Amino acid sequence: MHRAWWVAAVTFVTIVGAAAFASLPGLLIEPLHAEFDWSRGTIGLGVSVNLALYGLTAPFAAALMDRFGIRRVVAVALTVIAAGSLLTVWMTAAWQLVLYWGVLVGLGSGSMALAFAATVTNRWFTARRGLVTGVLTAASASGQLVFLPLLSWLVQHHGWRPAAVTVALSALAVVPFVWLLLRDHPADVGLAPYGAQEFAPKPAPVTGAARRAVTVLLRAARTGPFWLLAGTFAICGASTNGLVKTHFVPAAHDHGMPITAAASLLAVIGVFDVVGTVASGWFTDRFEARRLLAVYYALRGVSLLFLPALLAPSVHPPMLFFIVFYGLDWVATVPPTIALCREQYGEDSAIVFGWVLASHQVGAALVAFLGGLARDLTGSYDLVWYASGALCALAALMAMVIRRTPAPAPATVAAA
Repeated sequence: MHRAWWVAAVTFVTIVGAAAFASLPGLLIEPLHAEFDWSRGTIGLGVSVNLALYGLTAPFAAALMDRFGIRRVVAVALTVIAAGSLLTVWMTAAWQLVLYWGVLVGLGSGSMALAFAATVTNRWFTARRGLVTGVLTAASASGQLVFLPLLSWLVQHHGWRPAAVTVALSALAVVPFVWLLLRDHPADVGLAPYGAQEFAPKPAPVTGAARRAVTVLLRAARTGPFWLLAGTFAICGASTNGLVKTHFVPAAHDHGMPITAAASLLAVIGVFDVVGTVASGWFTDRFEARRLLAVYYALRGVSLLFLPALLAPSVHPPMLFFIVFYGLDWVATVPPTIALCREQYGEDSAIVFGWVLASHQVGAALVAFLGGLARDLTGSYDLVWYASGALCALAALMAMVIRRTPAPAPATVAAA
């Protein structure tokens, strides 16, 4: 077996282990409110800082991987996540939650974001890139599925501190695997990337990581495809993390559905998210990425337009169909988006995708706030669903107008 598959396996396990942190914030709100009497807004501030840094750290982390190597950056990121989670056990003030969970865990998790998967895929694979991207993208959802039941059981029976310690230990447990098994480049072990016909030497470290991340952003921002990719991915975040992940449970509860039933439906979305993302990676290897994006966003928009009519006091077959359908489309947009970044921006694609991912988080944050505001002003979430469906239709059109970049002609070597 080519070493690239072992690297992909270690990357998968790493993302799964780091995904424990994503399962915990929603479980911390009530216990922290009960113990410290902090307002939910104060607790939400820590989570908001975490989400913001998750998106904004990604492009700088990708540049740091080019400077110091994947293995060092990932090992440090996991250690920072563990430290931030562990320190919350001894916190006594709200500012400590913002510092430990918001800043430290946010910085560490941002370094473990999808830019990590994009960097590994770009370096180690020439063939099967779409499939590998889909599998690594699904790792985060898989990790949440693994840890969410365990962490919720710990919080319910033993309090929130053992759950925070579990997150810290999970991140630390992955560090030895990263240090011993992960390698920065195929040339480190004398191999060509998987699917490549010729050996490629390891590029020299790129100095000035922060400057390079900003420089790449400024250069990409002069091109139309960057804004189209950032815009579509902002709508992706708005219609998933910002909308459904944040507001589906209260919206269903408004229609009389028990909160536990609505939360279980979200878990089912996570199950089918894994299937849809892996399948999307397989499709990306075989079909044009921008057409795939257009189809994904169009189908997502149609499903959101139907959702207000499906909400009811109990779970019924049409609602289950929506959950399965929406779950398959949840992050199916990631593999073709990474493929388009690679096609348009070449060696800088991982950093460009990091900035595109930042737009995803900004879109999610805006709709998470505006959705609640719309509910307060109108007494219903219906307007939010319809507006998000229209945004998805816009994203489908934006995807189709991304210009195609022809593959570069093979280099020729003049005879001596």
